[in-house]
Amino acid sequence: MSKRHEKLGIKQTIQKEWMDRTLRMVLAGMTEEEIREDLDQYLSTQKQSGGIGERGQKTYGMAIGILASWFAPEDELLRFRDEALNIARVVPEEHWLPLHWAVISAAYPFWFNVAKQVGRLFNLQESVTQVQIFNRIKEQYGDRETVARNARYTVRSFVAWGVLQESGNKGCYKKAPSMQIQERKLAALLIESALHAIPEGKVSVASLLNNPAFFPFDLPMLSGDSLSKSSGNFELIRHGLDDEILMLNN
Repeated sequence: MSKRHEKLGIKQTIQKEWMDRTLRMVLAGMTEEEIREDLDQYLSTQKQSGGIGERGQKTYGMAIGILASWFAPEDELLRFRDEALNIARVVPEEHWLPLHWAVISAAYPFWFNVAKQVGRLFNLQESVTQVQIFNRIKEQYGDRETVARNARYTVRSFVAWGVLQESGNKGCYKKAPSMQIQERKLAALLIESALHAIPEGKVSVASLLNNPAFFPFDLPMLSGDSLSKSSGNFELIRHGLDDEILMLNN
C-alpha cells in the first residue's frame, strides 16, 4: 500500500478554476518553480468559497500541494499524469473536469473514497446529507475530527465543481445532471484513476464500470477487452467465462 492511500490531504475547498489554471501552465511548458511561484501569488488573493479575498499563507499552501497533482506527481503516477496531459491537449478546456477528477482521485484516494460513499448514497436515495456521508467515511478512516473535516472540504469541493447541488436544508445535496463521457481514452483514464486509488491496484471489471465514485459521469459502454486494448497500463486477467479482473500493468 502506498502512503497515498493512508493520507487524507483535502484540507480545504478546492476550486475547479484553480485546477484549470494549473493545467494551463503545465501545458504551456512552465517549470515547477514557475508554477509554484504563480500559484503562490494567485492563491493568496483567492477565497476558498471562490472569488477574490485575503487568506492565510498556511491555507493556500495546502491548496498548492493538491494542485501539484498536475505538475509534481509522485513517481508512480508520472505515467498516468502524462496520459492525462495528452488527453488535455486535445480536449476543450470546458471539458477538463473529468481529467481533474481522475488526477486528484489517483493522487488523493481520500477524494475517491468520499465520492464513492456519495455515489452509494445516491444509488439508494435522491438526496444525501453531510451526516450520512461523514458517517460512512468514518467507518473506513475512523471516527476522528480530522476525517470529518477533510470529508467536509471534499464535499464542498464537489459543490464548487458543480457535481453536487445544495438542496433544501443546509448540509443536504442532490446530484447534478451527469456529464456524458464519450471519449474512450478519457473513460479509460477515469477507470485507471480508480485502480490507482485502490490499494491492491486491481478489481473486477464489473465493479470498476459501476463504481459509485464516478457518480458525476455517464461512461460509455466498455468491456475488459476494450479497456486493456485502449491503454498499455492495464492487464486483463480472466477466471472462467465471466470473471474478469483489471489490474495496473506495472
